[in-house]
Amino acid sequence: MNLKEKLYKRNRIYSGKAVGFSADKITLPNGKIAIREFLEHPGAIAVLPFLKNGKIILVKQYRYPIKKITYEIPAGKLDKGENPVKCVQRELEEETGFKAGKIKKMFSFWPTSAFSNEIIHIYSAKDLRLAKKNPDDDEFIEHIEIPFKKALQWVKSGKIRDSKTVIALLFWQ
Repeated sequence: MNLKEKLYKRNRIYSGKAVGFSADKITLPNGKIAIREFLEHPGAIAVLPFLKNGKIILVKQYRYPIKKITYEIPAGKLDKGENPVKCVQRELEEETGFKAGKIKKMFSFWPTSAFSNEIIHIYSAKDLRLAKKNPDDDEFIEHIEIPFKKALQWVKSGKIRDSKTVIALLFWQ
């Protein structure tokens, strides 16, 4: 069976600094017309940083859409044409004040493929050394160092609910 949907007419609703929104008319496999509303995103990286003492680094920050403080692995949006490894290096230093000697790709995933084209590339980082923390002007974050097993307990208790963080921790385990 042919499952592929085809663009009939593009309808860009909004194009912002970080994301865009579209409500495209598409042709379904049976020839009927439907609308697909979705978020357009340039992609992102996330990194699971390991300290030599066996702890990992998480960032604590307030997330406006859910009105809550979250615990997450460091992450950031890819700039157009940016190499993901360079983005890992930049975001790790910006958000935690550490540089990594070893960076290794773990996997990539689509967090919400039903309504977004965002892809997140997950990396691990080891051989960390102190650098200068330099968050973006609109970022107010703290980094914390916790044992890996404690982070897994936070997933089970619901203290960590961020998808990229949950997936990275469970994947590594």
